[in-house]
Amino acid sequence: MLGLKRGTVTLCPHETEWENTAAETIGLLKTIFGTRAADIQHVGSTAIRSVRAKPIVDIAVAARDMEGVRDLIPALEEAGVFFRGEDHPGEFLFVMGDFTNDTRSHHIHVCPADGTDWNNYLNFRDYMNAHPEKTAEYDRLKGELAEKYALDRGSYTAGKAEFIAGILREAEAWRCRDAIPSQSTLH
Repeated sequence: MLGLKRGTVTLCPHETEWENTAAETIGLLKTIFGTRAADIQHVGSTAIRSVRAKPIVDIAVAARDMEGVRDLIPALEEAGVFFRGEDHPGEFLFVMGDFTNDTRSHHIHVCPADGTDWNNYLNFRDYMNAHPEKTAEYDRLKGELAEKYALDRGSYTAGKAEFIAGILREAEAWRCRDAIPSQSTLH
């Protein structure tokens, strides 16, 4: 399954389709971004093999020049990748999906290549894939929140915020302490 009605929460077991779709989407984005992207990675829960996820593929793009990304909006939209504004300050959000049925299949987060957001996306994914006990804890939390907030994605997301913040602190310490290399092509 790929795609989810906007604003709703449904969790699915990990599917290899997500990895394949992410790889195809990354190929498309590399073609459009060219050298404006320092790196493009599959991130979020669909990139964590042992956790249930909303069937929306998250992609992070490390942009060399955020303002230069605005020049790409027409080409991105022609390819079905639509600009939705700033997800939060300093990060652009693009989406893909079936807009007639109000579903989203992809969230594409464009952030500065040298920024905290980029590192957080990779650190979270890599740490969770390396720590199954934390992934199990996250999966339990997500399940509880999805049951409680199936029609309120904002509350579902807010309910995960404290856990994610804690994991990001652990992940940064883990990467530094153990000198764990990132899967990013940025060095």
